[in-house]
Order: sequence, then C-alpha cells, then structure tokens
Amino acid sequence: MKKILFVFSLFFLSVTSLNAETKRIVSGNDDARITIIAYESLTCSHCANFHKDVYPLLKKDYIDTGLAKIEFRHFPLDIAAFNASKIAQCKQDQSLEILESLYSNQQSWVKGNSIEEVNNNLKNFLKDEGFELDFEKCINNKKIEDFVLNDRIEGTKNFKVNATPTIIINNEKFEKSLNYKNLKKTLEKLI
Repeated sequence: MKKILFVFSLFFLSVTSLNAETKRIVSGNDDARITIIAYESLTCSHCANFHKDVYPLLKKDYIDTGLAKIEFRHFPLDIAAFNASKIAQCKQDQSLEILESLYSNQQSWVKGNSIEEVNNNLKNFLKDEGFELDFEKCINNKKIEDFVLNDRIEGTKNFKVNATPTIIINNEKFEKSLNYKNLKKTLEKLI
C-alpha cells in the first residue's frame, strides 16, 4: 500500500510540476471582467502590427486599468513560428517580454532561405537582446511543443481559428476588422 501511495504521489507531483512549468502568456489582472484571447503566429506580419498599433492602446486603456486581461495563445503558421513560440514559452519569468521583443523586432530574425538560417537568426537575436536561455533545449522540449500545438488545436476546435491574429473576447470570436476603434466599441459594451 505504501508503494502505491508513493507512486501516486510521484505521479501527482510530476503532473503538478508540469502544469507549473508551462503557463499561458498573460498581460493583466487575473480577475479582470474581460478576457481577451489573441491567437497569433510569431512570423505573421499582421500579428506584429497588432502588437505595434493596437496592443499598446489596449494595454493602456483596459489592461493596465484592470478592466481586461489578454492571453496570448499560439497558432504557428510555419516551423519558424513554431520554434519561436517554443522559445517564448521556455522562460516563464520572461515569456511576455520575449514575446513582445519577437514581435517588435520581427524583421530582425524572420529571414533566411532555410529553417536552419531562421533558427540561427532567432538564436542570435535572443542573445543580442540579452535573453539567456538554452536555445536547443527550448526548441526540443516536448512538453512545451505539446503546449504550443494544443493551443493551435484548441483554437481550431473551439473558435474555428483559421488565420492570425484571431481575437476572442469573453469566449466570443471578434468578427470585425481588427483595429483599436472596433475593439474599443466591443469592449465598452462589456464594461
């Protein structure tokens, strides 16, 4: 009986630590009335534009004020985005900072004639930005890989995501043209 309890407790601890290892990349108060989910691909130029033009206003007016939170979920459209997503998830204490840096400087690392060249550019970019992580360990981490792929599967299954960025507000797909004015109109109705 003691062996069974021991094995069960080891299993429980490993499941608990797995959940503790990989968390969603979130900006804002967990208790916010409005939850925004952004399905994105790190190589998507429209996603980078969202982070440059819309997200700062959204952050200032709704996230920093505690009215909303945003969860960034992965929907990689290619292998380079898939690897970058794994990198963003790899260092939990800097995930949001890494994600924002990858979007802000997308053209610095999304280039190359092969995935090896893109990975090398990504690796050098992260080093130049001062992010200290084990690149190979991050992109080869099976738990993170599954986490990223599950985001994509859940997005397709639950919200019919088929393009990036796709915005979900309180579990409803945002169907209007994605700009701050349209987002603001929708958010104001929920306050």
